[in-house]
Amino acid sequence: MQDDTSSRAREGQVTMSVRPGSVVRFRHREWIVLPSDNPEVVLLRPLTGTTEDAVPIHSWISQLLGSSLLSERLEPARFPLPDPTRLTDAEAVRLLAQAARLLLREGAAPLRSLGRISVRPRPYQLVPLLMALRLNPVRLLIADDVGVGKTIEAGLIARELWDSQEIHRFIVLCPPPLTDQWATELREKFHFDPVVVAPATLAALERTLPPGRSVYRHFPVIVASLDFLKLPRHREHFLEHAPELVIVDEAHGVVPASSAEQDPRHLRYELVLKLASNPQRHLLLLTATPHSGIERAFQRLLGLLHPDFEQWDPDQLDREQRDRLARHLVQRTRADIRDQWPEAADYYPQRRTVERPYTLSAPYGQLFRETFEFCRQLVERSRELPDRRRRFQWWAALTLLRCVMSSPQAAVEALTRRELPTDDSAEGEILLTGNGLEDEEPEALETTELRPSDEVPTPRLERATMQLLSPTDADRRRLAALARQAQRLVEDTAQDTKLQTCLSTVQELVAAGHHPIVWCFFVDTAEYVATQLRRTLHQAFPNLKVECVTGRLGDEERRDRVAALAQAPQRVLVATDCLSEGVNLQEYFDAVLHYDLPWNPNRLEQREGRVDRFGQRRAEVVVVRLYGQDNPVDAEVMSILLEKADRIRRALGTTVPLPEYEGWLAELLVHRLFERPRQLQLHLPLGPDPT
Repeated sequence: MQDDTSSRAREGQVTMSVRPGSVVRFRHREWIVLPSDNPEVVLLRPLTGTTEDAVPIHSWISQLLGSSLLSERLEPARFPLPDPTRLTDAEAVRLLAQAARLLLREGAAPLRSLGRISVRPRPYQLVPLLMALRLNPVRLLIADDVGVGKTIEAGLIARELWDSQEIHRFIVLCPPPLTDQWATELREKFHFDPVVVAPATLAALERTLPPGRSVYRHFPVIVASLDFLKLPRHREHFLEHAPELVIVDEAHGVVPASSAEQDPRHLRYELVLKLASNPQRHLLLLTATPHSGIERAFQRLLGLLHPDFEQWDPDQLDREQRDRLARHLVQRTRADIRDQWPEAADYYPQRRTVERPYTLSAPYGQLFRETFEFCRQLVERSRELPDRRRRFQWWAALTLLRCVMSSPQAAVEALTRRELPTDDSAEGEILLTGNGLEDEEPEALETTELRPSDEVPTPRLERATMQLLSPTDADRRRLAALARQAQRLVEDTAQDTKLQTCLSTVQELVAAGHHPIVWCFFVDTAEYVATQLRRTLHQAFPNLKVECVTGRLGDEERRDRVAALAQAPQRVLVATDCLSEGVNLQEYFDAVLHYDLPWNPNRLEQREGRVDRFGQRRAEVVVVRLYGQDNPVDAEVMSILLEKADRIRRALGTTVPLPEYEGWLAELLVHRLFERPRQLQLHLPLGPDPT
């Protein structure tokens, strides 16, 4: 009896010796053996089911029960040979062949990930995946052009590593506004079940954990904000349980541009550097602008892939260094893709840029000239101030001009609100970084890494105009008079020629069948423009819906408003730069109008890239740039930045980032606007840079 039991146990042990991919019989049906993390557990998927139907079987329990219950034994599946007398028709044979292909795609294909995705990758999007398969660990900087599909390329690599059992956990680190979008992409296109770890979700996630379990260990796929995890109270706990694969989106925002400790990128860099210090960890860095014009920042970015790369001078690489670096870096423009992949000619739309100039009306021109003179005096009176405080005055002068030229509503907001910020006020992060007036170090008027606030920065304008320079009663009366002029323009929109040009242009676009996005810099301007669009265009287009989306709305409400607007047969979206990064709008919109020109070519490309990207249904997208012919600020921005950026883009096929350090743009604009003869300033022609 004992020998018989031992024999059965040995038989059970033999039947358990199955490999992934084997077809077995268990509990009166056929199953396919899947890879399992636990050697004592056999993972079985029904022959006609999916991976979600997989059942784990403990080998020891199966052996114990199999000695007395034959149905609990794992046995090789046997199928009868085809009977030629039971043939039906060709259609049945074709269906059988297709069914077999669909079942085999998850196990036998060279790329296992292709059977687990719901998106059809283009051939060029497989290149980073093929490069990754040659690396161990996978360390890649994917720097393809805006709209090429870096999310799909990274998702393919993650899915392949997952399906080949190379990884069992991974995390996506991205800017806060992109967390939900990344989670949606991973869920809908790559068949993962991610959770978003954020201040609003952390407590709810922790309540679902078993005792003593970490969020970062328990959930296999996580999307989190880099700015959330960089904080000391979260960082060490996360690093203790960091997964095998880390994907860093917008990686150019990780590396600091200087050694200044107040640079918010330092904590981000420290976190990612510690993650990269594990030589076995897989790391994907995604960015469309890997080089910000600062050599040291680019070297640090490369150093995250391998410490040796940080020490190399990118301009002095020998052949061996270039070959080694090339295995870890992929960067292609749309022109590169069209040249290398002829079938990609139709993947992306053509971009047609139209310039729409306007001339200020007499009342608006008077408001601008008087504001300009006030700002010029603000700059003059700051000459004796220390360098930091003088730069703050430059910022105030340029920002006040920007508000006035954005819209009468933004001008009213900038000129009438008078309140001092509290210690924990977040306002003032617009255009500049810094925590306080005395310790500010202006870096840029409009950065790429830090999304600018879309609120009028009235508290800091108050500091600049009311505190630093000890204004007289005459100064206060002057500001009040300017505010009254702006209010009259709000009430008489016919005198706002910028608005009227926008209304006629949008009407032309809608009549031509386009669905435009109108980009504004300030919330007050966006709401002002949206209100006038609704009033003016309703009669001509009864089915037209106009929606306004700004930073005053939460992320979820922004998505809901855009989704609801997408259902309208005719639609116009008025938005601030809260939507200019990471949000894909190409399925719903096909034209862009820049109501306020950005002061950074990178921001311009990000705006236009929301519609000019892979997945755009139209063969051509229209870009309209609105500017004032008698507005020297627009003229300088056009000639110094945007036109030169366009020439570089046409010549090289890519956007060259704006260097973001030392406040050079503020200094240049102050010089060009306020320090040259005023007669030249007010009649500055558009065209080649005269300097």
